[in-house]
Amino acid sequence: MKGPTTGGADLDERDFESYAAARWPSLVRSGVFLGCSVEDAQDLAQSTLLRCHVAWSKVQRADDRDAYVYQVLLNCLRDSRRRRWWGERPTERLPEEPVSDRSAEVDVADAVHRAMAGLSNAHREVVVLRYLADLSAQQTAGVLGVEVGTVKSRLSRALSRLSADVHLLDLTEGPTT
Repeated sequence: MKGPTTGGADLDERDFESYAAARWPSLVRSGVFLGCSVEDAQDLAQSTLLRCHVAWSKVQRADDRDAYVYQVLLNCLRDSRRRRWWGERPTERLPEEPVSDRSAEVDVADAVHRAMAGLSNAHREVVVLRYLADLSAQQTAGVLGVEVGTVKSRLSRALSRLSADVHLLDLTEGPTT
């Protein structure tokens, strides 16, 4: 016989599963733009969702779930960077050759990653939260624990640096005739 809270627990579990499925791509993408490899970004998203699952009732009560979850994401990232080396990882197998030529996509992704790597962590975080996670300035300020004006000034400086970045300028010049 089901207890009185079992139905609520099932609803909470379904709510979490639905939320996690909807946010997974954005969490992974945010991790990549915060400087992680795709695999590490997936691990970061998994760790984030695990922490949120354990405290799902607290996440549900938060004024803004997305801001709460992205705060957890940044905390997980910062924790992992304090205790983990992010250098080369030797492997016995080389990756398979790509079937199609994706060099243009790779060039763009590489340019964006290099440009983002040239930003400070604070500037990179504000760009990712505002444009990739699509959080508002107020939500971003809440996640980062700073004033809205600080978010706007960091964003302005970051965009200024990105607009002048040589890696991105190469993309806008195009072929010469």
